[in-house]
Amino acid sequence: MQVIGEESRISRLSFDYIPPLTTPEIPDVPILSNAYDILTRYFAGEKVDFYPVPLTLCGGTEFQIAVWNTIREIPYGETRTYKWVAEQIGKPKAVRAVGGAVGANPISILIPCHRVIGSNGKLGGYGGGIERKRLLLQLEGYPVETLK
Repeated sequence: MQVIGEESRISRLSFDYIPPLTTPEIPDVPILSNAYDILTRYFAGEKVDFYPVPLTLCGGTEFQIAVWNTIREIPYGETRTYKWVAEQIGKPKAVRAVGGAVGANPISILIPCHRVIGSNGKLGGYGGGIERKRLLLQLEGYPVETLK
């Protein structure tokens, strides 16, 4: 995983390939140390609330930012549909556009787009790969066996 941030906010978190290090390189930037701590706890199975982590949502349209902020409100271990997200932002017919905005999410996990699924119970897509989406939901205790 690659986490990019500035002094007080995270601006990108992705599954870009980075050669493994024996020890993660964490610059002396408090927000990055905080993100490392939160993600370590999350991957250890601890229920973590990502919402308080300050993010910089740059490079997105007003629509995308509305989608990303709505996704941030989906609780740990729960899912919502693309349709639900569209309704929450006041654009109930924009389900496909919501899917596009979800796919453009620049801050994976902290903007938990893995918690957004299709109305038909299918996982839908995921920038990190569909199997990774399934594993993240499973890590959060979501009954993935109920998904198609």
